[in-house]
Amino acid sequence: MPFNSKIMLFIALSLLTISINSASASASERSEKIIQAGQIRVCIWPDYFAISYRNPRTGQLEGIDIDMAHELADSMGVGLQFVESSFSKLVSNLKNDACDIAMHGVGIRDSRKPFMEFSQPYLASGIYAVGTKDNTGISRWEDIDRTGVVVVVQKGTYMEPVVKQTFKYASVSVVDSFKAREQEVLSGRADVFMTDYPYGKRMAALTQWAVLMAPKKPLAKTYYAYAVPKGEIDWLKEVDDFLKAMKKSNKLYQSAVRNGLSEIVVTD
Repeated sequence: MPFNSKIMLFIALSLLTISINSASASASERSEKIIQAGQIRVCIWPDYFAISYRNPRTGQLEGIDIDMAHELADSMGVGLQFVESSFSKLVSNLKNDACDIAMHGVGIRDSRKPFMEFSQPYLASGIYAVGTKDNTGISRWEDIDRTGVVVVVQKGTYMEPVVKQTFKYASVSVVDSFKAREQEVLSGRADVFMTDYPYGKRMAALTQWAVLMAPKKPLAKTYYAYAVPKGEIDWLKEVDDFLKAMKKSNKLYQSAVRNGLSEIVVTD
């Protein structure tokens, strides 16, 4: 082989080695573990309508984050394992490595930032009210803030201080669980409860009694993201790149439309 050809071959092989090493170095430790295991573990909250919801009629999981979890697994060439979680278990599940990522509409809140990393947002919802159709005195948001009206909010949510500050005349009742909100309204002890758009939409779609009310201007708009374990910046970048691809391909928006969330999807 001529000397010049040997040099060119050496350069080509060197560049290929550098390229392979760079590609290997760019993969996060988390994604390497996922690929080695052959599956990605995704934490979900199965009661979150249109987000990560287990349909009681079919027993199947559905929602925008179920769609995106499948897309993420496919993009990595691995299987998918859903880990049932909740917002109360979110921090511990990420800290204790129960899952690789939480995909259930996790609100970006300062109080959560010490415990997890947030992806770029993909949904944004303000606070909505859910009342009853037979309560003719309260059929729109503007009817709520009056003396004698009782508003229910869940304890420990970001909505609690906002609601207390927003309503000057209505009484605010604080309950411990999200289901207790509904019970208070159904029993007549309260007139409306506060929630976000996906859960409010669930109530309006799946019950005969609920009506969804929105303020004229968004109240306490919150961005929703995916969450990964604290400090895993390389893995976070890969998740952000995945989300960017889902937005660019229009798959995120298409899923939002299928699940009735086009009103709150973030596509930029």
